[in-house]
Amino acid sequence: MRNVALDLGVKKTTYCEVAEGRIVQRATVTEVSSLVSLLGPNQPPARVAIEACREAWFVHDLLVGWGNEVLVVDTTRIRQLGIGQHHRKTDRIDAEVLARALERGGIPLAHVLSPARRELRRVLGVRRALVEMRAQSVTTIRGLLREQGHKLPSCMTRKFAARVRETKLDESASRVIEPLLKVVERLDLEIQQSDAHLIELCAQEPIVALLTTAPGVGMVVAACLVSVLDEAGRFRRAHQVESYVGLVPSENSSGGKRRLGAISKQGNSYLRALLIQSAWGILRTRDNNDPLYLWGAAVAERRGKRIAAVALARRLLGVLWAMWRDGTTYDAPHLSRQGARGLRGAAQTLEQQQAALTRAANKRSITKFQNRAATTTASPPKTSATKAA
Repeated sequence: MRNVALDLGVKKTTYCEVAEGRIVQRATVTEVSSLVSLLGPNQPPARVAIEACREAWFVHDLLVGWGNEVLVVDTTRIRQLGIGQHHRKTDRIDAEVLARALERGGIPLAHVLSPARRELRRVLGVRRALVEMRAQSVTTIRGLLREQGHKLPSCMTRKFAARVRETKLDESASRVIEPLLKVVERLDLEIQQSDAHLIELCAQEPIVALLTTAPGVGMVVAACLVSVLDEAGRFRRAHQVESYVGLVPSENSSGGKRRLGAISKQGNSYLRALLIQSAWGILRTRDNNDPLYLWGAAVAERRGKRIAAVALARRLLGVLWAMWRDGTTYDAPHLSRQGARGLRGAAQTLEQQQAALTRAANKRSITKFQNRAATTTASPPKTSATKAA
């Protein structure tokens, strides 16, 4: 089978094919579809290596449809293959190095999401952008009004526009903020529609409902977890999942000395932020019967609340992965007895699972997530609008 590498770019794509260590053919095109004469269905099949990027999934599906074998390369380990060595990095060189590495073997691969999970991630991405835009608009409106001596009380973001309309403002202030206020009102409607779309997609993913039975986990958090991990079976242990999301300590050990630092922050930053937000929610509930709260409170007493929130987010991620792996709902008594991250071995009857799912449905997860984020963003800002969203 032929060995081909593509360096995907915004304006052009570079093609390089090697055989027995020698370059057979090069090409540069503006559109990947123009490669049909080289990789199309009428050509001999090829193994094609591409770097993970925004359009990698589209290119993957296109080339697979033409009858090729596509390998998506993990960009976090791309330097291991020799790309960028000796301070020489161009599209032409990158494609050649990748093609040679493909022929040698041992390329670090990235996971290709299933089509359903891609759609889920797209909807979550749109929703996140809308929430961040609304948070920024709310922060700007508050700042403009404070300049003119008006201080608005804290409120939920979905009620912010109505609260401003009810407030008596002078004509000058009203005229200044009116364009932004209309934007906030429009964004409220768009977020509601995005939530409705998200609910439809989550209804097709039974695992989302199971994950929401865990404390602090709503539909947005569960859906984001599913869209990032895609398959629980990809990981053997909870620690692998935690490392994949970037919630494990960074390490720089040498000479027999172990040096641990802050969390690595590798992987999906949005999921990591949502898990930490869920951890804060658990710590603030003060549920003395829940093992996750008790564990987090013990860490907070020893190390402080900030470290406890990150540690609890890591532990929560391990529990959620175990629930997904075993197809079980959250079982606090079993987790208390085991004292471990997983829920393996938790025998649950259908009645127990149904009761847990009913409790999760009563949480009204999306609304509670919105209200929690809204309370932070609509109050006088202490953090950036992006973090608040």
